[in-house]
This record gives sequence, structure tokens and C-alpha cells, in this order.
Amino acid sequence: PEVAVGDLVLKGQLIASANGTISASMHAPTSGRIRAIEQRPITHPSGMSGPCIVIDTDAQERWLDIPEPVDYRQRSKADLLACIHQAGITGLGGSSFPTTVKLSTEASITTLIVNAAECEPYITADDCLLRYHSAQVVDGIDIVLHLLGYPHCLIAIEDNKPEAIAALRAALQNRTDIDVVVIPTKYPSGGEKQLVQILTGQEVPHGGIPADLGILCQNVGTLGAVADAILQGYPLISRITTVTGSCVGRPGNY
Repeated sequence: PEVAVGDLVLKGQLIASANGTISASMHAPTSGRIRAIEQRPITHPSGMSGPCIVIDTDAQERWLDIPEPVDYRQRSKADLLACIHQAGITGLGGSSFPTTVKLSTEASITTLIVNAAECEPYITADDCLLRYHSAQVVDGIDIVLHLLGYPHCLIAIEDNKPEAIAALRAALQNRTDIDVVVIPTKYPSGGEKQLVQILTGQEVPHGGIPADLGILCQNVGTLGAVADAILQGYPLISRITTVTGSCVGRPGNY
């Protein structure tokens, strides 16, 4: 924790630092006062408790001062990775794996796969993101391509998302370095290893990772967060989330 009980915090303020390699910093999702730092039940299948920071929100939504945006092409790889790390960005496709760790690979990456295939049935968060924020995702792709030395890029998207496909193609404006690949809607195509095989015909070796094949995968939500962090200075405190099911009164993306 970087705060104490009783502290006032602003939206976007660092409240907990990463502890170890497979860890991510946390930021206040809104402004308010720290009421408690204690063990509470966490959203994990184990049902166990974990250390939590409790904020009494003040309904003011007062932001921390956001740094001025800079041209990422003029910054070193180390600086860009540090910015992504400090923003607390983790994989938004479901793994929550720290993005900096993935992007710090020493493997020679020849293909960047952008995963726009939803990971589970009924989820449409990535579809919604691409419909309304394709340009932001493309900005994130460009930043990651820059970090990786400009490998070829494939964007995989399922064929049941025509509006998102159209928005994505419009944002790309006929670029030749990025291919939009429309794949059949078939569970579990959104899985990283399955997607690698669908797009390249290669299988990730048992116990291995896509980088062993010169491939790196990133979810579209993660890339949108990277663009927010590098171009706008925003930490990861929000995402589009699908809320649905027969017991939900107003299903939708929020």
C-alpha cells in the first residue's frame, strides 16, 4: 500500500505498488478517503480473502493531475515499458498477466496477434470497444509494434461482429502492415494457443508460450489501455464490461 487509513486520494492516484514481477500497481478508481486497509473476500474462485483498500467515495470524481502526452516514437523502450508498468496494465482478455512482462520478451517477435475474439460466449465487451473506440485500439497496436521492432500484425476477429469489423477496417485506412483476419465464431477460438493455431497453423509447444514461435498475443482491451497510458497518461482503472444473464434486469455493456 502507498496510502494510509484517513488519507484523501484522487482519481487515478497510485494506492498500491507492484510487489514482484508478476504483480501490478493499483490506482484509485475515484476520489475519496481511505477508510480501511484490511482482509476482505476477493473475486476469486477460492473464496479466500485478500488485503483490500477501502475508499469512501466523495462523488466528486476529482482527478490527479495527468502528465502531458508525449510522442512515443521519441521515447526509449525502457521508458515506454516503465510507463505501462506504472499504469498497472494487465491482460484484459481474462489472464490479468502483467503486460510489461509480456512486452519485455527477449525472443525475436515476427508476428503480433491482436485478439479481438471474445473469450467466452455472451461477452461482447471487445466488440463494443471496437465499434466505438477502434482508433484508440489502433493507437495501442502502433505503440506495441514500435516496442517489438515492427513485426507483422494480424487482428483476429470473429465473423459475428460485422459492425466491429467495419469500424476496425475504417480505422486502419487500408494499411498494409496490419491484416484483419475474420475467423469463424467457434468456442474457444479466443484462447491464446487456439488462436495461434487458427491463424498460423503452428502449435504452441507443451509447456511453452507463443514467443517460442516468434509470436506475441495481445487483447484489444489491453491495447486500448496501453494507448490510454502512453498517449493520455491514464492508469488502468476502468474497462468495458459485459453484464448479462437471465437474472440481470438490464443486460448490456457498461
